[in-house]
Amino acid sequence: MAGLLSIFRSPFRGRPAPTGGKRGYLDEFPMDEKHFFPLPTFSFSSLPPDAPVARNRHPFYTDLALSRFGSIFTSRPSRRTWPSSQPKATEKPVKNMEKHHKFSIWYVIIAIWGVFLLNNLIVSSYGPKNMAYSDFLTALRGGEIVDVAITGDVISGTMRTMEKGDAHETRFVTRRVDPALSDELAKHNVTFRAQPESTFLRDIMSWVLPILLFFGIWYFMMQRMNPGGGVMAFGRNKAKLFAEKDIETRFTDVAGCDEAKEELKEIIDYLKEPERFQNLGGRMPKGVLLVGPPGTGKTLLARAVAGEAEVPFFSISGSEFVEMFVGVGAARVRELFTQAKEKAPCIIFIDELDAIGKARGMAVVGGHDEREQTLNQLLVEMDGFDPRVGVIIMAATNRPETLDPALLRAGRFDRQVLVDKPDVAGRLAILEVHAKNVKLGPDAELSTIAKKTPGFSGADLANAVNEAALLAARRGKQAVDMADLDEAVDRIVAGLEKKNRVINPKEKEIVAYHETGHALVARFTPGADKVHKISIVPRGIGALGYTQQLPTEDRYLMTKAELLGRIDVLLGGRAAEALIFGDVSTGAHNDLQRATDIARAMVSEYGMGETLGPATFPRQNRPVFLSPEQAPLAGREYSEATAARLDEEVKGILMDRMDHVSDLLAAKRPALERVARRLLDQEVLDDAQFEALLDAVPGPGPAA
Repeated sequence: MAGLLSIFRSPFRGRPAPTGGKRGYLDEFPMDEKHFFPLPTFSFSSLPPDAPVARNRHPFYTDLALSRFGSIFTSRPSRRTWPSSQPKATEKPVKNMEKHHKFSIWYVIIAIWGVFLLNNLIVSSYGPKNMAYSDFLTALRGGEIVDVAITGDVISGTMRTMEKGDAHETRFVTRRVDPALSDELAKHNVTFRAQPESTFLRDIMSWVLPILLFFGIWYFMMQRMNPGGGVMAFGRNKAKLFAEKDIETRFTDVAGCDEAKEELKEIIDYLKEPERFQNLGGRMPKGVLLVGPPGTGKTLLARAVAGEAEVPFFSISGSEFVEMFVGVGAARVRELFTQAKEKAPCIIFIDELDAIGKARGMAVVGGHDEREQTLNQLLVEMDGFDPRVGVIIMAATNRPETLDPALLRAGRFDRQVLVDKPDVAGRLAILEVHAKNVKLGPDAELSTIAKKTPGFSGADLANAVNEAALLAARRGKQAVDMADLDEAVDRIVAGLEKKNRVINPKEKEIVAYHETGHALVARFTPGADKVHKISIVPRGIGALGYTQQLPTEDRYLMTKAELLGRIDVLLGGRAAEALIFGDVSTGAHNDLQRATDIARAMVSEYGMGETLGPATFPRQNRPVFLSPEQAPLAGREYSEATAARLDEEVKGILMDRMDHVSDLLAAKRPALERVARRLLDQEVLDDAQFEALLDAVPGPGPAA
């Protein structure tokens, strides 16, 4: 959680001593990952490495150096009207740019039924008269039959009738019943002939109709699977067009990234009043790249720009350009830019640009060339269109170090805007935005939640507010109180409580002393973050307890003494076990790993060693996040002798801090036992209860 969150873990699912602390949203100390700035980055929290939410959501490079990564999030967007000289688009709110007609099998059925009805109508109006066989015989004997044609048992022909003294010939048809009809016809001198039965309709029904039915079903299924309209539709772009009148997101709905909004206001002014820039001979950047960790709202910020400028907004993901057919991606890029020019002024937004913009020539064996063709076409299109047209390209990525240098050069993505995670003020603003529609109790303090969530992105904060509302509803409350907000943050960071997990009394006692050791060392270490909560309630997959510290402010630099204090707090749990039980457990596995990482970084990266001096000894070179340079992976660049000296210095730091922590806990043993016993009874202690227990212990103690 905030500050240092030390976790006691138990072995899980038969893994060989897979114990240690939980990784959290400000995760483990990044010894070999230098992201964003060449500053020391450290852990504010620790949660189990196998906790998927905490580990994946809060990568280590967001711990300290970038605990300010801004975020933008919105509640329900408000509708505002802005003056604009641009014409309104007529598209629907969300329109797929593929131009095709919807097909339904019912159209075919209705058409066939209509043809049959029309045929029956024509036949009944102009066809031969249907007469009974007895009437036919009567007419035959009366001499009214002129001629007949016999087809099987069907008789058709012409008969003469008298109407008002005039003779009229009428066509008739009937069915033969008498087999001796030919004798009767010859007797009355009637011309008759045999006519072969036509099989045309029967042939159509038996051969042509099944084939047509088969192709109709196949076409219908293809339309359902691929609404784009068949194989030729693969080249059509899949961008969704949002008309300007339907984009309700505005900058007022965005919080936690004031610097990014200031950078993008020029784009809005240019789209509204391009003449003001063109009169001075200036041109707007062709492309704006939004860079930042996941969950900071880069897509939302792009929509807000389109909403403020009141222009059409094309939105597409980078992965939608590439298909299984060669050349599809390039065709979609061409069509996208063609459509954008027709709708200018407008904004094209490509999300996850790294899906098509990775550096060329880095493909592994077995890959294909389609992505590079798509990238080449994108580069050509960005070079080929006139910036005065009014088409602005915006893209978002959280992996800018993988992008091709040609994509980032001047004239393409001219401007890179960092959308980082928010600081304390930004987190408070984001919480207020998301809490607009949530009923908060009188004790709910969003400022406290903002302070205890360093490293949270806007998505994490939105999730925390929503979790708190769900918890309050589950408990039958009328409003969300502080307890719900605290529990929501704990659920996000440490996982769900496992109160039904059965732990034997001996292990529970070890966990209690382990967590108390962390808390006591943090309490009596100068400069350490304040202890906020101690818990031995199992959470998540394998965490049996945790100690939560709350920082008073966001930090960007740390001194050597503060780093050593971090190591002391991490070693406090193991030292407490050794002091009370004379033995150690596997629960300190992650604590030891993180303490070792800090010590190694001090010696090899920060020049804080005693014998090696102010030199750095990186273990390997790697691309740095937010840097356009591509550095190949390589092995270490120092000798075995230097590596041995590094190992000795790391070991010396850890042993020295372990001795210091053991002496501190030995001097505070009464407090250690008192707090641990109360923790065994209550399972959870907050900061006030912890301080009260320490005040009740007789004897002076060192000041924190």
